[in-house]
Amino acid sequence: MDSGYSSVLILLAVWLISRCGAARKWEYEPVLILTTSSDDSLIKLESSIVRLGRGKFGISARVEWNYDTTEETMVEAVVYRSNSGDESDYKLLPWAIPKQTFYDYLNSYYKDVIMKNFAPCSNVPQFKGKFQPPWPKRTYIGDKCVFEAEGFPDIVPPGFYKIIFNCTGPDQPSWSFIGIFKIINKMF
Repeated sequence: MDSGYSSVLILLAVWLISRCGAARKWEYEPVLILTTSSDDSLIKLESSIVRLGRGKFGISARVEWNYDTTEETMVEAVVYRSNSGDESDYKLLPWAIPKQTFYDYLNSYYKDVIMKNFAPCSNVPQFKGKFQPPWPKRTYIGDKCVFEAEGFPDIVPPGFYKIIFNCTGPDQPSWSFIGIFKIINKMF
């Protein structure tokens, strides 16, 4: 085998290996974002879907956080999927945030996913190591956030996904958000 042919084979092999790297194989379009609060004076949530260009969407949100969290503040989230988007077609998925304390959530899912995806577009608290209470009372703003899906699976079946997130606690407001996203396969 001549050295020119071997060089071409090596370059081809390197190119093929570099193209096989893991990367997100899907795109999303936000369909609906709903927020609720049992007491707007303690936590007021506002959100909207923002069109950023052809086929590109972001989410803007404003959260006025005016209460203290405790070891009894609990969060949980569930995810449903539908082929059609019809309400009766949604099926519960195993992807979830099991009911846990707010501080456990901050040291796991929040740190691994929320901080990474919201850091460039919001003023959500960032921390290294373990979160040290208290959670700051302030107004949090996310402006035209586009999720790069850091911390999400690389492959997700197409369809409609509904995420329901709840936060509760004794002598605290209950609040939640529901997000519906359409997932499509990425062509390239």
